[in-house]
Amino acid sequence: MTSSPVEAALLRAWYEGARWAWLLRPLELAYRSAMALRRLAYRWGLRRVYRAPVPVVIIGNITVGGTGKTPVVIALVEALQARGLRPGVVSRGYGAGPTAAFPHRVNAASTASDCGDEPLLIFQRTGAPCVVAPDRPAAVRALLAEQSVDVVLCDDGLQHYALARDLEIALLDAGRGIGNGFCLPAGPLREPRSRLRSVDALLWRGGEDASTSVFYSVDGVFAVGAVAQGCAPVSGAEVHAVAGIGQPQQFFNTLRGMGYQVVEHAFPDHHSYSAADLSALGAAPVIMTEKDSVKCRAFAAANHWYLKISARLPDTVIERIVALATQSH
Repeated sequence: MTSSPVEAALLRAWYEGARWAWLLRPLELAYRSAMALRRLAYRWGLRRVYRAPVPVVIIGNITVGGTGKTPVVIALVEALQARGLRPGVVSRGYGAGPTAAFPHRVNAASTASDCGDEPLLIFQRTGAPCVVAPDRPAAVRALLAEQSVDVVLCDDGLQHYALARDLEIALLDAGRGIGNGFCLPAGPLREPRSRLRSVDALLWRGGEDASTSVFYSVDGVFAVGAVAQGCAPVSGAEVHAVAGIGQPQQFFNTLRGMGYQVVEHAFPDHHSYSAADLSALGAAPVIMTEKDSVKCRAFAAANHWYLKISARLPDTVIERIVALATQSH
């Protein structure tokens, strides 16, 4: 259920300073050279860049693995909607099935196989128009062809330079940081750390400075199925904790902080769940992440619950995006 031994070894090397990661530096140099040439090709006009008629905001990162982007996108959408604006969302759609057709307009009938778990969660939480496609410009075109929006929020895509952007937000985990500071495969960075100097806002998950940090609050435990049956597990109960996210330990620690006796079950990020995955856990309460829950509703049992969380962002970041969206009118 956990990541492969190779992935686990790489994570330890990247974030615990294993010396053998230096053996991968020649490959890292080749990767960095390829990334630099690719970016120059866009900057010099050798590769086409699509400029949307409305502002585009990128919410991404330079590290491999989860940094909490999806809750941030949801929080931004809700903040913009509260101000009477019409945000739209585009996403690559990681975790979509092999037969998924793109661009895909997420709707009430969509499944995670159609569009990926994160876009489905964003749509279900906010109702905002959301289009999924690996080709970000194609996703934006499809979104604008059907919807009138004031601003496009791009969930991930900091390295997708085919899409012009008006504002970039990068997220980093305060606990992990940038690891050993090397690029792939010697380290966890998709781009050199110097890339962070060019973003418009750098936010830290779990940071201490309110002006640059993202804080997460627990909204409660809810039934995965359409109708709740019985009461949610109370503090002190033993629960099976299920997480198919980039950093499952943070989820497990949150449940422990709520007083639960946690039995951990870590699945790979974007795991495609089956009924057997959960039925094997027995009749004890199961609590999963909200991202996992959107893939389990069709076969959820009465003892299956999810933890709902919300992100709280610095007001300055929200107001910058509000200003962009307002100026586009």
